[in-house]
Amino acid sequence: MTIIITAFERSPDGGKGLARDTRVRWALEEVGLAYAVRPVSFQAMKEAAHLALHPFCQIPTYEEGDFALFETGAIVFHIAERHAGLWPFESEARARAIMWMFAALSTVEPPILELANATLLERDKPWSQERLPLVQDRVRDRLRQLAARLGEASWLDGAFSAGDLLMVSVLLRLRSSGLLDEFANLAAYVARGEARPAYQRAFTAQLAINAPKPSAG
Repeated sequence: MTIIITAFERSPDGGKGLARDTRVRWALEEVGLAYAVRPVSFQAMKEAAHLALHPFCQIPTYEEGDFALFETGAIVFHIAERHAGLWPFESEARARAIMWMFAALSTVEPPILELANATLLERDKPWSQERLPLVQDRVRDRLRQLAARLGEASWLDGAFSAGDLLMVSVLLRLRSSGLLDEFANLAAYVARGEARPAYQRAFTAQLAINAPKPSAG
């Protein structure tokens, strides 16, 4: 049965891999599952057909026959639960991988998204220049804590897992800020994630949808 995921018809990031469908693509590539993509316009995201899949007008969604999911973390968890490649076999190690999934989405990503909003959406506000350093420092605090825990290890808890997949995806949002470069071990950690063949395939597929179309004539 074909797996179908939704993605932006035209991603706001222009195909840089920051849209959340890239995380699902990466998980599917890691476990070797074929999938199809249904591009969705911003208008279509507000219409009944898509709202039946995602009540909050977002992407991605995951469909497999009559079974459907939304929320990236839930989708990656489902893929990891059903297919080898993203979970350790030992139950306690698997629990720690799940812990890192939650940490990526619930602890590390929120201040990073706050920084993105402050940089992109609030830069014209009169209080922006005073607030921005405070937001940056909140991100630094999380990065400092994460860098200390990672140390010189290649991955967060032994072998690569779904926890690393989500953490690397979250940290990639910091590339343009320069903050990640302040922590050499985290920058190297993200580079290792990007170097994985499964990530490369996912990134290339997401970029292909967003690549500029050649002009006729």
